[in-house]
Amino acid sequence: MTIGNEFELAQLRDVGRIVALTLQRMGAALEPGMTTKELDDIGAAELARHGAISAPSKTYDFPGATCISINPAIAHGIPGERIIQAGDLINIDVSAEKDGFWADTGASFIVPPATAAKQALCRTTRKALKQALSSVRAGRPINVIGQAIENVARRGNYSIIRNLQSHGVGGALHEEPAHIPSYYDPADTRELKEGMVFTIEPFLSTGAEWADEEDDGWTLSTPPEYLTAQYEHSLVVTKGTPIVLTAA
Repeated sequence: MTIGNEFELAQLRDVGRIVALTLQRMGAALEPGMTTKELDDIGAAELARHGAISAPSKTYDFPGATCISINPAIAHGIPGERIIQAGDLINIDVSAEKDGFWADTGASFIVPPATAAKQALCRTTRKALKQALSSVRAGRPINVIGQAIENVARRGNYSIIRNLQSHGVGGALHEEPAHIPSYYDPADTRELKEGMVFTIEPFLSTGAEWADEEDDGWTLSTPPEYLTAQYEHSLVVTKGTPIVLTAA
């Protein structure tokens, strides 16, 4: 989506605020002993309270309001009867539609106690997202996003999950610009345009570079010996600092 007026921006800010609040509410509720379905129910109730509809459910008939993935699952995990344990590294992805506008956000959470390795991975992944956001300006090549993420990942000795990429959002859950990699691709000559709406969502790992689909047809996982974290925002490109729609 490329926005063209203040009304569209206001609508995107509204749905962005809703998914950010929902993610925040779910993260605060995390505790050992609850099931991922119970956590998803909290997210579903929060979306409904604001008049928003789960985007993966509406778009893909996903069997949950949100995606909840516990390492080695890293994305698109189906909420269910799995019990959350102390020490789990959990990714929560919240996306929603309201009045024809869409936003997408996500974050990784460590259920205490947190190890130094998990804390460092999450800290570096948040830094990668921050650096990528700061690189976005109208007129720059789109591959500055992947370059910024890759620079941070390399300095931290982390790998990047290459088949999970950022994407356009706003008028639908997934739209143009599609397939924005979290690594530097010199062949990607697309240009950032003012008003573009898309996500940035780096997945950094302690060694994995690919996520495979599990037998349920949804969940994406890495080999169990690796840890992976992800943080995601939806944004609007401007001539200066981008507008982050999903900042809580």
